Amino acid sequence: MIRILLVDDQVLIRQGIKSLLESNSDMQVIGEAENGQRALEQIPTLQPDIVLMDIRMPVMDGVAATGAIAQNYPDTKVLVLTTFDDDEYVSQAMRLGARGYLLKDTEPDELALAIRSVYKGHTQLGPGLFEKAILLSTIPTPSIDPPKELAQLTARELDVLHLIASGANNREIAASLFLSENTVKNYVTNILSHLNLRDRTQAALLAQSLFGHLK
Repeated sequence: MIRILLVDDQVLIRQGIKSLLESNSDMQVIGEAENGQRALEQIPTLQPDIVLMDIRMPVMDGVAATGAIAQNYPDTKVLVLTTFDDDEYVSQAMRLGARGYLLKDTEPDELALAIRSVYKGHTQLGPGLFEKAILLSTIPTPSIDPPKELAQLTARELDVLHLIASGANNREIAASLFLSENTVKNYVTNILSHLNLRDRTQAALLAQSLFGHLK
């Protein structure tokens, strides 16, 4: 059973998320908090596996709370669930120890899968958020102008392209983005087609020149 603490300043949002999560037989919402400070007060007693954390809240926001949880309760994993996808929020939350970052328009089944993934130790990012997350690394200014074909790629295809640039293989990309290997293969095929590239080596070289050399 995955034990979850919900942290959101809106009661109706908490109630809705709780109802969705507890429709899964392997999940239990063991507590709720209206801000980061209340969450920190409850963690020693409740000992949740996952804290589902909003970002903008009074008293203590989700970014500060994430950092405090990561430092003081390393066995508790934070998964951000918010409406805000600002670059700064994403990069700070991940830098301070969040294990994932999702937006509230995530489908219920995808949210459940993400929680299970984070519980198992994986990192989970919503579509289009990988690029924002890597802002916590220093990225060189692109050395060439992006090809106009890049605009044809979906947010998820851009996530895959970034990971190709880092040297990740299909299995590693699948684990990082919580996708099947077949889905990753399809994304790679689409990327090569849209960018008129012969193979993933060319894709990696192009991506590195656009986004910098990623670790």
